[in-house]
Amino acid sequence: MSDCCVFAGQGAQVPGMGRDFAEADATAMELFDKANAVLGFDLKKICFEGPAEALTKSNVCQPAIFVTSYAAYLALQKRRATPFAAAAGLSLGEWGALCAAGVLDFDATLTVLEARGRFMQEACEATPSGMIAIVGASPAQLDELCAKTGCTPANINSAAQVVLSGDKAQIAAAAATAKELGIKRAIPLATAGAFHSKFMQPAREKLAPVLDGITFHAPKIPVISNVTGRVHSSDPAEIKDVMLRQVTETTRWADDIAAAKELGCTRFIEFGPGKVLSGLIKKIDAALTTLNVSDLATLDATVSAL
Repeated sequence: MSDCCVFAGQGAQVPGMGRDFAEADATAMELFDKANAVLGFDLKKICFEGPAEALTKSNVCQPAIFVTSYAAYLALQKRRATPFAAAAGLSLGEWGALCAAGVLDFDATLTVLEARGRFMQEACEATPSGMIAIVGASPAQLDELCAKTGCTPANINSAAQVVLSGDKAQIAAAAATAKELGIKRAIPLATAGAFHSKFMQPAREKLAPVLDGITFHAPKIPVISNVTGRVHSSDPAEIKDVMLRQVTETTRWADDIAAAKELGCTRFIEFGPGKVLSGLIKKIDAALTTLNVSDLATLDATVSAL
């Protein structure tokens, strides 16, 4: 059985995350202290105590989930050294996967995610937009829904669930049109804006010079790309280019899991708050094994299962 490590994406955040790792282990506490120093604000306090409103802002949320997820990853490695055959992550989580694979170091990943989150937050505030989850639509229904409303696919999470992005009017139209087309469910999401769409183009343009200033390395294990649904190139320059594209392009999570299976992965260990990815993986293929490490209790359970 080969293992794939997967890292949580935006939306998984919850006040209190990472606190028990930090209180139980000096290495985890050092990560949060280092994050405070790199970011210039008290990320640790916001993670441990909230408020939830502060944690939902993209410039806070993205580094917060990364630090918590990476603390969880290191906690498992400390308890039970676990070789991974591949790494993946959902949207911002892909940066955690790259860090775990040695493509960027911890400080560089933090720097990127603070900037990425800040630029995405600015893009959200500049143009009111949103996202809607479409459940149980056929490919033909999905195509018709996008054609009629102008929405575009942001996340292909499984065959049964696709998230669309659009401006506020397009999202409202998608909710109404989905009913007309007989689609099972259409659920508007409480996001800051339309991620992985043309609405994030200003963020992509601002992020480019930030990435130019970051040193990327060849991955030590295969990392699977959200943009292509395939394993990243071993060329650091190509990885950098694809990760810039990731800001505006569709996240192909279902393809990522298929690519991991092609590498022989049958067990997926999720790092970070919650277990959203574990649920999505099970929807893609119920035969796959999922474990998650979000706190000390789930760490104990995962170590026992390995």
